[in-house]
Amino acid sequence: MSKPVIGFIGTGVMGKSMVRNLMKAGFPVQMFTRTKEKAEELLSEGAQWQENPAALAKEAEIIITMVGYPSDVKEVYFGEDGIIHNAKEGTYVVDMTTSSPQLAEEIYEKTRDRGLHAYDAPVSGGDTGAKQGKLTIMAGGEADHFEELLPVFQVMGENVVLQGPAGAGQHTKMCNQIGIASNMMGVVEAITYAEKAGLDPKTVLKSIEFGAAGSWSLSNLGPRMINDDFDPGFYVKHFIKDMEIAIQSADQMELPVPGLKLAKSLYDELSKAGGSNDGTQALYKYYKMMAAQ
Repeated sequence: MSKPVIGFIGTGVMGKSMVRNLMKAGFPVQMFTRTKEKAEELLSEGAQWQENPAALAKEAEIIITMVGYPSDVKEVYFGEDGIIHNAKEGTYVVDMTTSSPQLAEEIYEKTRDRGLHAYDAPVSGGDTGAKQGKLTIMAGGEADHFEELLPVFQVMGENVVLQGPAGAGQHTKMCNQIGIASNMMGVVEAITYAEKAGLDPKTVLKSIEFGAAGSWSLSNLGPRMINDDFDPGFYVKHFIKDMEIAIQSADQMELPVPGLKLAKSLYDELSKAGGSNDGTQALYKYYKMMAAQ
C-alpha cells in the first residue's frame, strides 16, 4: 500500500529533521515554509514545494504544522487561505507546535465542522531527539482515529502517548515545560557552584548525572554549558513563549507556579541581554555574569 501524502509546514531546528525522517521512511512530503531558502536542502532530498498553506492543504492527506508561536498557528489554520478552509474532508491535521491549549480546542471545533480530524501533538526532545527520531510526542484529540496517525508519529518519536481530548497534548507539554524551567535553574546553579568551588565540572557531572540529581537537561545540556556551546537546540525566545502560555493557563486555573515565574524572569533578562536566539542552555551565561559581580 502506498503511504499517505504528508503536508509539512515549518522547517526550523526540529522540523527539518522531522521531515527528513518522514522521507527516509518512505512518506511523500509536500512542504511550505515562509522562507523557502530554509527548505532548499529538504527540497533537494525529494520534498515537494507548495506556495502557500492553501495549496499544500489541497494535496495532503495528513498535514503537520511545526511553527513558532500561537499567532503563526492561527495564520496557517484560519482564514480563506488557511488549512481548515482548504483541506479535503477526512484529512488529518496535526499541530506539533507548542501552543495554547485553548487554541488547540478552537482548532478542533472548527475542523470537526468541516469533517477533518484535528490533533494537538507537541513534542519534547530538542534537536537531538528530532534528528534521531526519538521525540516524546504528547497528543490530544479523538481516540477513535488516533491509530491512523501512529505510523507517522512513530517515525518521529518513540514515546507517543494520547493524553486525552483536544488540548490535552498542549496541557501535557505545559507540564513538561514547567518541569524543565525549574530544573534548568538547578542545573545551571550546580555547574556554576562546581566551578566556584574549584572543581572540574565535567568530572562533577560524571557523579551527579547518575544520582538523584540526574535529568535530561543535566546530561544533555550540562556539557554544552561547560563547553560554552550555546547553539540552539531549542531557542530561548521559544522557551519564553512556552512559559508565558503555561503561566496564563496556570493563572486561569488559579494555580500558583512560583518556580516557573522565577525561571521566566531570568530568561527574560537573558533575552534582554541579547540571548533570545541562543539555546536554552545559555541561561548559564546569565548565572556566570551574576556570579562574577
